Amino acid sequence: MSHQNSIYPATTPIALYVAAILGHPALAPDAPRSDRRRATGRPTLLLLLDWLGDTAYDADDQCLALCELDDSEELIGGCEDMHAFRDVRPALFHAVRAFLYHDDVDVRHTALTAALPLAEHPALTAHRGELAGHARRLLAAEADRLRRDRVLDALRSWGCDTGGLENAADVEARRRYTAARVATAGDWPGGGYSQSPPF
Repeated sequence: MSHQNSIYPATTPIALYVAAILGHPALAPDAPRSDRRRATGRPTLLLLLDWLGDTAYDADDQCLALCELDDSEELIGGCEDMHAFRDVRPALFHAVRAFLYHDDVDVRHTALTAALPLAEHPALTAHRGELAGHARRLLAAEADRLRRDRVLDALRSWGCDTGGLENAADVEARRRYTAARVATAGDWPGGGYSQSPPF
């Protein structure tokens, strides 16, 4: 699957399987056996959406660029696995998209956070307007730092003006992240991160 931001040969088939079962009634947050959750207390549906989103972020354009900067044999294989995952992003996106309209707000927000990195795929650019609408609704109601950061980063990368959507905590977080990137610019080729700090 994935480990420490790495994509493996098994990641793509597992992601396709996860996408295929997302709509199964047993995974609904209010399903009779939904109290059988992991230690996080989150329903299985949310855990699977989280995993798809995290994996998509681990295979986004920035991560691919970093992978391709290193020509070691180990990373070349990892880049091939990353390309395989990236090729199926449209199928994963369409499975996740249905949950953007779920009755449960946590499901909607988790699905949006998963859909954003998938929408980097060129075949999905037409969906960015729809996602931006969901993003604005999330930012009006959501306090979770990671979700807010990912949504704001996606909107900025699409050329959207986020000035009116940011709160004071967002501005401070962006200032801290920028300072951290500058301070550690030599730690990664190209001065980037595989995910936003703090890790």
